[in-house]
Parts: sequence; structure tokens; C-alpha cells
Amino acid sequence: MKAWIDEVKAELGIDLDVDVAELLDLTKVVAHEVARPAAPLTSFLVGYAAALAGGGPEAVTEAGGRVAALAERRAGERAQGAGEA
Repeated sequence: MKAWIDEVKAELGIDLDVDVAELLDLTKVVAHEVARPAAPLTSFLVGYAAALAGGGPEAVTEAGGRVAALAERRAGERAQGAGEA
């Protein structure tokens, strides 16, 4: 995985150390709590939001954390709704 990420960064001219485990955790939460196809699209949106916020690992972490919390809130609301049925 690291070799692939390094190749992609080189191809795109990106010099950014990303927390791969953090991003994989985010996509896992989204895939399970929202929908599988939402995971890669969400990753793109998190990256885009981080870039708009000035970029860097901290911006990725902040955007990813907000989206993970959103996915977990949706899952909680869905579970609460199922319990009321």
C-alpha cells in the first residue's frame, strides 16, 4: 500500500504525509454506516475540503473527523428510528 501511495503522490506532485490508517478508518465507517460506494467519494470530498482549508495533515484530520462524526450520527439516528418502530 505504501508503495502505491508514494507512486500516486509522485504522479500528482503531492508532498504530503497522510495518515493512511486514519483515512482507512474513515472509509470503513462511511462504508458501513452510510453505503459502500460513498466511501471513495467521501475520501475525495475530505481531501478537497482539506485543500480548501489550506491543506496539510491537520486539515485532512479535521475534515475526516467531522465526516466520521456525521456518519456516526446518521447511524445513531437510524438505530434510534429502528428502535422506535
